[in-house]
Amino acid sequence: MHTSRFLIYGANGYTGSLVARAAAARGQQPILAGRDALALATLGRELALEHRIFALDNPIAAAEGIRGVRVVLHCAGPFAHTSKPMADACLLTGAHYLDITGEVSVFEALAARDQEARAAQVMLLPGVGFDVVPSDCLAAHLKRRLPLANRLSLGFQTFGRVSRGTATTMAENIAGGGLVRRDGLVRSVPAAWKTRVIDFGVGPTKAITIPWGDVSTAFHSTGIPNIEVYTAAPLGLRLAARATRRLGWFLGSSIVQGFLKRRIKARPAGPSEDERATGMSFLWGEAKDAAGQKAVSRLRGPEAYTMTVQAALAVVERVLAGEATPGFQTPSNMYGPDFVLGLENVVREDE
Repeated sequence: MHTSRFLIYGANGYTGSLVARAAAARGQQPILAGRDALALATLGRELALEHRIFALDNPIAAAEGIRGVRVVLHCAGPFAHTSKPMADACLLTGAHYLDITGEVSVFEALAARDQEARAAQVMLLPGVGFDVVPSDCLAAHLKRRLPLANRLSLGFQTFGRVSRGTATTMAENIAGGGLVRRDGLVRSVPAAWKTRVIDFGVGPTKAITIPWGDVSTAFHSTGIPNIEVYTAAPLGLRLAARATRRLGWFLGSSIVQGFLKRRIKARPAGPSEDERATGMSFLWGEAKDAAGQKAVSRLRGPEAYTMTVQAALAVVERVLAGEATPGFQTPSNMYGPDFVLGLENVVREDE
């Protein structure tokens, strides 16, 4: 018998702890979960919340860890390693699966389990944070504005540091090059394959293509077969990204990966409270059709981790209220293009 409670896995991580604190401040009582017994016990005492300790490398222990839970919000990345075992546990127990990934491979792997999830009456809804709620809703809005669109470009510009978890995922993917969608299929391209000037809302700036989650999700949300995603990039980042084309073999080596991850662990866990309070994020999207018509829209919102907390908890609340359709879903397919406008300080503008 499921309760109305939800579980946050990775609650002791940077983003997971932000979500846990925000949930507690709203009077919610999530179960905190993860592998670090000491950190979870400390956080559990501080927030007066139940905690459970289990790893994801033991399927039976993972299923037992989420038993009796209606919704799992999975916050422990890199999700390329952790999403499958958590999704397995959810399918076994009947819990709805949410996560905050931005990894194309994770979205595609979960999309491939659509029929399995339908049969289990479980919703698989990855990407309920900054990756990819605002950009996915923007994609769906552009499709609504230009129904015959066959090309979609999305992009974002953020100001502020990334968390250790995000940095670790970036380090693991640094040798992987880029990804775009062409004729409905995800295709590999060189890192920083294209550069273009984009006005995200604060003036024109140069941006490069990146293998962002919308290469997967925007297709599932809109059916548009050709998709590229950009991020604003100063000269140094553009040059570094292009350099990885030649150095991919070296950057992916165990020695370099170990060095990068040691450097990441020595950094602060993520942006400070002041940085989150003052930071902003800007998103841009452009849809085109075969007749040459174009639609451009922009979103402005809070700092990325702040938006992740808001979006993830908004989705949790919808699911607990019964708004969950079994199978693989995207944020905009499930809750509509305007879902993001319900988040605090999010504004959308159309050209």
